[in-house]
Amino acid sequence: MDDPIPTITFPDGTEVPALGQGTWGMGEDAGHGRQEIASLKAGLDLGMTMIDTAEMYGDGGAEEIVGQAIKGRREETFIVSKVYPWNASRTCTITACENSLDRLGTDRIDLYLLHWRGNYPLAETVEAFETLKASGKIRAWGVSNFDTDDMQELLSVPGGKNVAANQVLYNIARRGIEYDLLPWCQSRNIPIMAYSPIEQGRILHHPDLIHIAKAYQATPAQLALAFVLERDGVFVIPKTSNIERARENRDCVSLDITDEDWEALDAAFPPPARKTPLEML
Repeated sequence: MDDPIPTITFPDGTEVPALGQGTWGMGEDAGHGRQEIASLKAGLDLGMTMIDTAEMYGDGGAEEIVGQAIKGRREETFIVSKVYPWNASRTCTITACENSLDRLGTDRIDLYLLHWRGNYPLAETVEAFETLKASGKIRAWGVSNFDTDDMQELLSVPGGKNVAANQVLYNIARRGIEYDLLPWCQSRNIPIMAYSPIEQGRILHHPDLIHIAKAYQATPAQLALAFVLERDGVFVIPKTSNIERARENRDCVSLDITDEDWEALDAAFPPPARKTPLEML
């Protein structure tokens, strides 16, 4: 029997699996479309019902892939999408959201994020988000690539305290947020969504990660995902277009890592000793 996927609760009480699916890189090559759709469907079958996408990915192509993958299954799916910073004005945010809804083939986005900070005042973007929420086009809104000072500023604008999540780069090799951003968000019950949890594959050749994973008959990717899932209030959204890899990702929740091995991973990938600027990919 598979271990259940742990869940995280958003500020509004919505409970979502902490292990979801990313789509960065999907929708860019028509020849890969069927495979990408099949992988997302397999992930849904395995209980990874949160799917993260953005208008940026494949110039909307990833949203179209998601739309095809969730056909007939919208009610079981939690959809996250994002608006470009240069679309984040009071009126353009609403237009961008409506365009995303069209590509996704749905009438609502569960969580709509500002992809990163741009030139529009946060108060203006938040006002647009609140308008979309009131109209039912989104259920909640959040941000992405916001550091602690950005989050503090966000909470100071009208409606800013309604932020539901912050999606940032976080993995075992990039632990900077553990110094201040992660505890700051945890103390305010603002979930963190960790993107690039396996560093787009670059960390999988690390000898310590390989060595410890072997002791659990696991892959380095599974161990890297387990590391992120171990953190309170953190979602992880690995991306794959491979059904077998989707199953492998799902199985990471069954790993039971000893304290000694967590300490060994800390030695190999040290936590931050000081504040560092938020990293982005």
